[in-house]
Amino acid sequence: MKELNVPHRFETRVYYEDTDLAGIVYYANYLNYIERARTEWVRTLGVDQAALKAETGIVFAVRRIEADYLAPARFDDLLEVATAPIAATPARLTLAQEVRRDETPLFVAKVTLVALTDAGRPARLPADLRAILGP
Repeated sequence: MKELNVPHRFETRVYYEDTDLAGIVYYANYLNYIERARTEWVRTLGVDQAALKAETGIVFAVRRIEADYLAPARFDDLLEVATAPIAATPARLTLAQEVRRDETPLFVAKVTLVALTDAGRPARLPADLRAILGP
């Protein structure tokens, strides 16, 4: 994945609980790291996801992830997760996310989010929200 023009960066540390028997980050934990980064990114944009759900019934759900594991992270590494929107439609948002240690990319992902109602049905994102979240 090419260098991201990143509007948001999130730091996290690798804890012992994140690692496997080989002492490297268990692969599924990268999904936790990028989830936390997306949550913080949305928060910095002024979007209160709990209020969005209470007022409109809309929540975000991951529809698709394309991921590549490039190099391992290890216990006590300080990681940075970069998040950048790359596309938006009335009901979908696509993000590029990258986990790095210093300048070394470890994990890259293209994440497609969709809007859902409380009943789990597809929903359109409000236009003002799309304008805030989109590229």
